[in-house]
Amino acid sequence: MKTKLYLIIALIIIPVLSIANIPIDSTKTNVKKVFTVVLDAGHGGKDSGKFVANTKESDIALKVVKILGKQLESHADIKVVYTRTTDKFLELYQRADIANNAKADLFVSVHCNAAAATQAKGNETWVLGIHRNADNLEVVQRENSVILLEEDYKEKYVGFDPNDPSSFATNLMIQEEYLDNSIEMGANVQKRFAEDLKRKNRGVKQAGFAVLRLSYMPSVLIETGFLTNKEERTFLKSSAGQKKVAASIYDAVLDYQKNRDINLFEVEQVDTSSPTVIKPAASNAIYKVQISASSKRLEAKSYNFNKLPEISREKDGGIYRYFTGNFSSLKEASDLRKKAIAKGYKSAFIVIYENGERRRL
Repeated sequence: MKTKLYLIIALIIIPVLSIANIPIDSTKTNVKKVFTVVLDAGHGGKDSGKFVANTKESDIALKVVKILGKQLESHADIKVVYTRTTDKFLELYQRADIANNAKADLFVSVHCNAAAATQAKGNETWVLGIHRNADNLEVVQRENSVILLEEDYKEKYVGFDPNDPSSFATNLMIQEEYLDNSIEMGANVQKRFAEDLKRKNRGVKQAGFAVLRLSYMPSVLIETGFLTNKEERTFLKSSAGQKKVAASIYDAVLDYQKNRDINLFEVEQVDTSSPTVIKPAASNAIYKVQISASSKRLEAKSYNFNKLPEISREKDGGIYRYFTGNFSSLKEASDLRKKAIAKGYKSAFIVIYENGERRRL
């Protein structure tokens, strides 16, 4: 009888609280958003990529991506989106569109390398940039050459010459905010390949890959090894080799995600529909913008918070609060709040510090 009574009371009280717009304590919320990774198996269909000793790059890339995707899908907080799961041809802009439409947090394109010198070996990871030397240009031209297989490619890639990737230099300015994160992910990949697979580390490099140019998020293109090197080709063709390559990329993605956990937590927005009494601020008041709160402790560094300035961290019980800015002017804090919201912190709000106490505006 008591259980039924409690249930009836709950059913009455909860809607009343909702209607009354009673504010929710944001420090008690810890709603984790999904981290979306787009996995792109390079080439496919009529575009086999590199073809050496009856070995197709497109086949190896797809097998690695499927293994990698399955590993990532085992995490409830990670969503995996594939550009292709079969041997089909995709235009480069279509791959980028899939990533952009998914609002991905990370784009990973998997490939295999080739070189005239059969002794060339190791792996390298590419991020968007301008090619710096002839060797870089050769790799870029090879990967971008798929554009020539597309119909009406001149109309689809206006202003872009696949043989001269520097022709889209202006796009680099648009995507500059993603570059640091792309380089960090690339460094993770190189570290994992070197440590886990004992692979020669050929470094993180920048060049003008069309698929990276069109993807508006942190993006990397991984050359997993050389098909022209017999030892590496044998390894990449083997089931064991593909699993090891996928495992290294998997670890690199998780390393990258850990440093972004704070961006995966949103402070629940307190309902402001009820009138709020604003107390006059003291002359020595300081304003900051709270952008996030979570149980995760991260370094209070700008690169962990989408390059927002003056990051600070405070601990309240088991919750870490993260702030941006440090102003004596409410207007400056308001302007920064708008910037934080534009960068994805939709529930950012202003706090004021007076006489050693913090309160929300």
